[in-house]
Amino acid sequence: MAGHPRHATRSPPLSSHLPAQARGGSDPSHGSHPLPGPGPFDDADAFDDSNPFDDCGLARFNALSPEAAHSALLHCCGSRRWAHRVAAHRPYPDFGALLAAADEASYDLSQPDLSEALACEFPPELEHGASYAALLALDAAHAEYERTYCHAFVICLDGTTPEEQADQLLAAIRRRMELDVDEERAISADELRRVAQVRLADLTHWLTSADGVSAAEFGLFAPVG
Repeated sequence: MAGHPRHATRSPPLSSHLPAQARGGSDPSHGSHPLPGPGPFDDADAFDDSNPFDDCGLARFNALSPEAAHSALLHCCGSRRWAHRVAAHRPYPDFGALLAAADEASYDLSQPDLSEALACEFPPELEHGASYAALLALDAAHAEYERTYCHAFVICLDGTTPEEQADQLLAAIRRRMELDVDEERAISADELRRVAQVRLADLTHWLTSADGVSAAEFGLFAPVG
């Protein structure tokens, strides 16, 4: 008898990579929100340079040691060169400058850098509510995609409602399965850039929390890969 299909969808929030002490000891599996402090960004405030929460989180990000910043950034994009570049260009005057630097680093990824980043990705995680049939179809689609392109399907689902996610994800996989390897690699690179932007917003937003970790504690990030 087949097991229940995995919940294939958007990448888990940044804090899911943190050790328990860096999450304030909370366990996301026990119903707490994965990010301490204010809720996740899902509107224009996420990229609002005038948002005081962004300013606070960005200041804390700017103050991290090079090693801690590099480790944290690897959870936004798995390319070590990308993480090094974004960390090295600190301090950033505002969140827009951080996004611009991240975009520039994404556009400049070499093919080996891109392969390294894609190897760190996993299928995006769907919100609850998808039907069993949809999950089965997505499981099969993800498996076929990974056999064809040798990496996980990457897509930014930010702004997509939970009700739309399963259908949009399945349609995107089927549409992109018709592309040749080079075309799909270019699309994956751009989706990776967009996903990194959302993860950077999660990172700086999480750092605004009064319960957030100090620069020293941020060193608890384990490097990816």
